[in-house]
Amino acid sequence: MIKKLMVVDDEPDILTTIRVLFEHNGYEVVTASNGKECIEELEKGFKGVIILDIMMPGIDGWDTVKQIIDKGLWKDIVIIMLTAVEQPSEKMESVKEYVIDYVTKPFDSDELVDIVQKYSSYLNK
Repeated sequence: MIKKLMVVDDEPDILTTIRVLFEHNGYEVVTASNGKECIEELEKGFKGVIILDIMMPGIDGWDTVKQIIDKGLWKDIVIIMLTAVEQPSEKMESVKEYVIDYVTKPFDSDELVDIVQKYSSYLNK
C-alpha cells in the first residue's frame, strides 16, 4: 500500500518540513505552493491525504476546496486544513463535509503524523 500525501502551502519552509517528515514515515509526497497547483495535481489523478493551508495568495484554502468540489475531484481524497488561525472562518460552513480535520500552526510533528496516518487508513480500506 502506497501512502500518498499532498502538501499545499505558500511557505517553502512548511512544504519542505512536512515533505521530509512524511517521506521519513514512508509517504510519497507531492507539494503544491498554491490552490491552482493543488487542483492541477488532482486533475492529474492524485488520490490520498491533502494538507491544505488556508491563507494563501490568490486562491485561498477554502476556495480551493470549493473548486475541488465543483470539479468533482473530491473522491478518494481526505482534506486536512492547516492554518495559523485558531478558529475556522465562516467560509468553512459551505465545505465542512469535505474537510475532515483542522490543524493549527505551529503543529506538533508527531500529532500531524498520527492524524494523517489515521485518515490514510480510511482511504486504503
